[in-house]
Amino acid sequence: MSTLTITSPGFKAEGPIPSKYTCEGENINPALKISGLPERTKSLAVIMDDPDAPKGVFDHWLMWNIEVTDFIEENSKQGIQGMNSYNQHRYSGPCPTGSSRHCYHFRVYALDISLDILEDSDKRTLVHAMENHILAAGSLVGVYQKVAENKPA
Repeated sequence: MSTLTITSPGFKAEGPIPSKYTCEGENINPALKISGLPERTKSLAVIMDDPDAPKGVFDHWLMWNIEVTDFIEENSKQGIQGMNSYNQHRYSGPCPTGSSRHCYHFRVYALDISLDILEDSDKRTLVHAMENHILAAGSLVGVYQKVAENKPA
């Protein structure tokens, strides 16, 4: 499997995710730039999750059957959006509990097929459907910490 390079014009790798892309802002997905797509790529899939969530990995965004492109637009729905951990078919941005700092992983997969799974599919179903069809993958990690509320001393 080859490696994709994933970047975003919205934030740097390992850098802070602007509040625009979080529950404290517009709650829209950031744009993602994809480099290194294999020629045999038939579709793309995206998984964005938070492995630092207190109750285990929290899935914020699942999208698949994205037409082959080197750029996923900001605030877009370029494919089928599956069921995230909020039981919603949409991007739900970083929203950590308390004031802890979390890492968010934006993973992009180049697939040799289009997936035949239902829109209600969760990450487990998506990952299973992608098995043996991933030509390349890459990730971009950003960090986010909620803005501390001003409290009187």
